[in-house]
Amino acid sequence: MNRTMYDLIGLAAGVCFILALKGLSHPKTARRGNLIGALGATISTLVVFAYNAPLNNLGWIIGAIAVGSLIGVPAARKVQMTQMPQLVALFNGVGGGAAALVAIVEYLALGADASTAVVIFTVFTVVVGCVSFSGSIITFLKLQELMTTRPVVFPGGRFVIAATLAAVFGVSGWVVVELGTTPLLVLAALSLLFGVLFVLPVGGADVPIVISLLNAFTGLTVAASGYVLDSTLLIIAGTLVGASGTILTRLMADAMGRSLFGTLFGAFTAKPQDVSAAGEERPVRSGSPDDVAILLNYARRVVIVPGFGLAVAQAQHTVRELADLMISKGIDVAYGIHPVAGRMPGHMNVLLAEANVPYDQLAEMDEVNPTFGQTDVAIVIGANDVVNPAAQTTPGCPIYGMPILEVSNAANVIFLKRSMRPGFAGIENELLYDPKTMLLFGDAKASLTKVVSALKAL
Repeated sequence: MNRTMYDLIGLAAGVCFILALKGLSHPKTARRGNLIGALGATISTLVVFAYNAPLNNLGWIIGAIAVGSLIGVPAARKVQMTQMPQLVALFNGVGGGAAALVAIVEYLALGADASTAVVIFTVFTVVVGCVSFSGSIITFLKLQELMTTRPVVFPGGRFVIAATLAAVFGVSGWVVVELGTTPLLVLAALSLLFGVLFVLPVGGADVPIVISLLNAFTGLTVAASGYVLDSTLLIIAGTLVGASGTILTRLMADAMGRSLFGTLFGAFTAKPQDVSAAGEERPVRSGSPDDVAILLNYARRVVIVPGFGLAVAQAQHTVRELADLMISKGIDVAYGIHPVAGRMPGHMNVLLAEANVPYDQLAEMDEVNPTFGQTDVAIVIGANDVVNPAAQTTPGCPIYGMPILEVSNAANVIFLKRSMRPGFAGIENELLYDPKTMLLFGDAKASLTKVVSALKAL
């Protein structure tokens, strides 16, 4: 295969990636977009072998592909929807680490023949790729709750981060000026350290934003490694990932009501929270499935607010059954969707799409908030931080300033929870203690099944 044909096929693969992003922008076309993206990735892999088959190392390459497939395919097929963000974080970190390793190998292979431009792009790939790798590992540990989800700060932390970043820049200059293995390995080690320090101060509620940012970083490393390897296809793919990841990061930060800088480093300037009420026994109003069914039976408008608890219980089909039952009784039903509900963007949309919930019943936050004042019952299923009034009333709390679903304006609130445990941000939800809030404790799927049975009997 000549270079012209290689570039044309690479361009076709690039078009597939663009069409995939377009498809992924809407739930109706997301599945098709995902398949088109997979087709583009397959074409990209095959065309490299057709153009310049690396016969000397073909066995190693095929072996690596086989091992990766044996690990990746079962992991992707068996992972629970609730653990998808952790999987995304790991895959993203592996991508950044792979780009950094490829750049290091290419740099060592070129040696003194490497041009200044190639060295600069190699340095960029190593730095950003290593930051993406180590940072993604920390986000995985936080999401999996293998470490604290609270911001990890220590005295002088901001200065340590700044000093580490300055060292990264300094060693980067050293690599450019003095070619060699030692400075490059020192650069990689410092970059890995900076990736850890970069993510530690981020609280659990903001981790999805950081995952999106690190995903953009990985895209940039892939694009830079494309320059090092003289691969237009890698440049196209990396640029698309970097650009889309940056846009998504910005949108998510806006949805959280804060700047990206505040998301990353706000923990260093946050004021201590008042914990004087900690451990205080406060009364809550709990109810039974029969109580909930009676309340719903006399409602005219109901808004269902899904959250991470819905995903954990896999209750999306049951909640749709409840919604259909209420609609058959003449009740106006809508789903209030917060843009960052769950652990990743679109988490709730995907879950409800699995249950074939009609798209016209889904209402975004800005659309549904003005209607809560005319809503008889708001049913909160496993959501917490995205309905917590503290975001509007408690300066200094981790979610202060984040736009929320204003379910407290509804006439009645039904809150389905397993326990009184705080949400991912680790703070109390005052809505639980509101006199008009009725708590229904237990697994969401089991509780909703009982509510459906009770409502059918009325």
